[in-house]
Amino acid sequence: MKLIPRAVLALVVAGSATFATAQNIAIVNGKAVPQSRVDALITQMTRGGQQPRTPEMETRAKEEAVMREILEQEAEKRGVQSSEAYKTQMELARQSILINELLADQRKKVDVTDADLKTEYEKAMKGQTTGGTEYRARHILVEGEAQAKSLIAQLKKGAKFEDLAKKHSKDPGSGARGGDLDFSRPDAYVPEFGKAMAALKKGQMTEQPVKSQFGYHIIRLDDTREAAPPPLDSVKPQLRQRIEGQKMQAYIEGLKSGAKTDFKFAPTPAQPQ
Repeated sequence: MKLIPRAVLALVVAGSATFATAQNIAIVNGKAVPQSRVDALITQMTRGGQQPRTPEMETRAKEEAVMREILEQEAEKRGVQSSEAYKTQMELARQSILINELLADQRKKVDVTDADLKTEYEKAMKGQTTGGTEYRARHILVEGEAQAKSLIAQLKKGAKFEDLAKKHSKDPGSGARGGDLDFSRPDAYVPEFGKAMAALKKGQMTEQPVKSQFGYHIIRLDDTREAAPPPLDSVKPQLRQRIEGQKMQAYIEGLKSGAKTDFKFAPTPAQPQ
C-alpha cells in the first residue's frame, strides 16, 4: 500500500475545510449556521418560489438565520427544550410537517381528466343557461344638473347623442366612443345608474338626469341580450382547482372512514354544488 505524501494530504484536508466553510454562512459560539437554513427561509419568503429571490431577501434571510441560532443557543442554555410546553409544540410541529408533506405528495397524484372538467362544468352551468340580461348603453356624464337638462333638450330637438357625448362627457373612456359603454349587467355600475338603465326600453333615453357620485348622467339604451355562460376553456383553471379540492377531500374522508377509532366525528356538512 502506498502512503499519501504529507503535502498532498494537507491539500486534501485544506480543500475539505474550505468546502465545508462554503456551506456555512457564520459560526456562532463555535456552532456553524449552514446555508441550507438560509435557503429554507428564502423558500418561505418567496412562497415556495412564486416570487423572485433578491439580494435584499438573501441578506434578511442570513440575518434571521444567525439570530435564530443565537436565540436557540440561549434557549438551550436555559433548558427550554425540557419543558412540557416545548415538547407539545414540537409534537404538533412534527405532525404538521408530516401532514403537509403527505398532502403535497397526494396532490401530485390527483389526476383531473378532460371528462372530469366537462362533468364539473355541466354541473356548474346546470340551471344557468344564461347569465342574465346584458345592456348596451350610451351615456353623457356632466358635473351639473342644469347642463344635463340642457343637453337632454338638445337631444330631443334632434342633436346626435354620439356628438354631444364626445364634446361634453367628462367620462374620458366612453366619451371618446360617443358615450358607448358596450354590453354589461346593471350591477356593474353604481346602483343609481344600473337601475335607471335597466328601466329603459331599447332606443329610449332618460327623461331626467340621473344623479350619482360621479355627477349627472344622460343614459340611452341601445340594445339588450341574454348573456351566455362562459365557455369551458375560460373557466378550466377554476374548475381544475375545485376538482382537485374535491378529490383531496375525498382522500381525507377515505382515511378517516378507514381508521379504527372510538372517536365519533360530527357529520360532514354537505358541500354546495
